Amino acid sequence: MSGPAPRAGRVLVVGLGLIGGSVAAALREGGFAGEITGYDQDHACSVRALQRGLVDAAAASLDEALGSAELVVIAVPALGVEQVLVAVRESARADVVITDVASAKGVVLESARRVFGALPPGLVPGHPIAGSERSGVEAARGDLFRGHRAILTPHAGTAPAALALVEAMWICAGAAVTCMEAGEHDRILALTSHLPHVLAFTLVNALSQQDSSEQIFRYAAGGFRDFTRIASSDPVMWRDIALANRDSLLAAIDVFTDSLAGLRASVANSDAAALHGLFASAHGARGRYLQWLEAAQAPAAASSGDDA
Repeated sequence: MSGPAPRAGRVLVVGLGLIGGSVAAALREGGFAGEITGYDQDHACSVRALQRGLVDAAAASLDEALGSAELVVIAVPALGVEQVLVAVRESARADVVITDVASAKGVVLESARRVFGALPPGLVPGHPIAGSERSGVEAARGDLFRGHRAILTPHAGTAPAALALVEAMWICAGAAVTCMEAGEHDRILALTSHLPHVLAFTLVNALSQQDSSEQIFRYAAGGFRDFTRIASSDPVMWRDIALANRDSLLAAIDVFTDSLAGLRASVANSDAAALHGLFASAHGARGRYLQWLEAAQAPAAASSGDDA
């Protein structure tokens, strides 16, 4: 369900892929009446966003578009955020509010410190917990964030007005807003999002290297398709996420590696009790997760009719 539209006359979305394009579309569907300008390094993406009605204007120059923006939404791969922040420092108004959609927040704060010397009061790092294996401006849609969370990681010096504006943006887009410390965000997302993605990529790649890969994929069942769906995600984006959240991802990989080693030992030792215990524990844990998810999404589903 959408809330009151953010009180900003001009919003600039930098990066018009799935998330950036969907932010623009969701704001418009949520009732934002101001001007939405889009900028992408590939100007053809900006033009396509304009043709689809996602944005009101397609900027050819980032510096020019920044000059009048009151709210800047940075929706580029994580390792490209710093380059945009440099342009913000050089061309944006002093009171501009800056947010982003990167899946790792520590790297955004580090980049901001390097660029500005200190964290700007208008900086409100953010991350919508929504997406798709599809990518690009053609995949953008206005309902992408409905029933999903948007996590904000404001720093100690974030201005209350800036935080309120970014919160209003995500509520207008249909998301439920949660605030969290950046390090905790990166640790949790490494376990729940980044690790599953790298596992899916790794499994598909490992099987594709087998001599019988064609036969393997031909006879793979629906469970394999469902588990590996996210391996269709944008390789550039996930390369950047893996590097941007390196330490937390390495820790998550270690957690999984230890668990996998335990499973291997149980199989090697024909330890039926240990295998049953592991599978039963996981079965129960996933059941509890689904119950929590259903309860958490019930209000949004009742309001919007969408099942995320």
